[in-house]
Amino acid sequence: MPRIPHITLNDGHTIPQLGYGVFKVPPAETERAVSEALEIGYRHIDTAAIYGNEEGVGAAIAAAGIPRDELFITTKLWNDRHDGDEPHAAIAESLEKLRLDRVDLYLVHWPTPARDNHLHAWEKLIEIRRQGLATSIGVSNFLVPHLERIVDATGVVPVVDQIELHPAHQQRAVTDWARARDIRIEAWGPLGQGKYDLFGAPPVAGAAEAHGKTPAQVVIRWHLQNGHILFPKSVRRARLEENIDVFDFALTDAEMAAIDALDRADGSGRVSAHPDEVN
Repeated sequence: MPRIPHITLNDGHTIPQLGYGVFKVPPAETERAVSEALEIGYRHIDTAAIYGNEEGVGAAIAAAGIPRDELFITTKLWNDRHDGDEPHAAIAESLEKLRLDRVDLYLVHWPTPARDNHLHAWEKLIEIRRQGLATSIGVSNFLVPHLERIVDATGVVPVVDQIELHPAHQQRAVTDWARARDIRIEAWGPLGQGKYDLFGAPPVAGAAEAHGKTPAQVVIRWHLQNGHILFPKSVRRARLEENIDVFDFALTDAEMAAIDALDRADGSGRVSAHPDEVN
């Protein structure tokens, strides 16, 4: 079983740097896919209420028989549950579906700026953490203004910001701000979701050939060496095994710099929604 590095968060807890994400995994396939991931050696599972597959994650966890303290489970608060006491109701529902008494990490899924309620949602997550329903709390898709607002108002710094991040879209304004405050970066869509020819890019293809690895493994390794936490998604066991087989090689400084240079600083590399447009 591969030894996956753990990263220490700003609240003192640790998180496996490489995990398994179930975004767009059909609910009917989730229990099988998560069970296979756990068999292979993954211990960090990232889900969300809006994915509709928390029940499958919970069933796989229950069947696996792995000690709870060896698992790291993340879920997220959806956009229509920010107001009033809805975050408390939402976490209760997620925990019931996951068959857990707490999650290791609970995230505000999007800042929903048009609703202007992400500060309230963050305040409720602080309460949820205080109640022991989430060990750590963080955010997802927050840009610098959103982060500044919640930190300035509460003094509580998220442990992570989970953002779209891959070689063409590296979000350096957000990552620089976060790192200066010991907020860890989680990369979703770490392989670009297949929406551009990342694997054919010469720096990626060249490093893959040099190390006898696949382009996907090279990109995962690039994330790891940059300190990102990531959880590539697949429903194929062979791909799950490939994605975790990345700890027997390292990219050189030159290879890292060449992949870094694929960033489109104008933002044109984004392949999904802009956080200001999701409400």
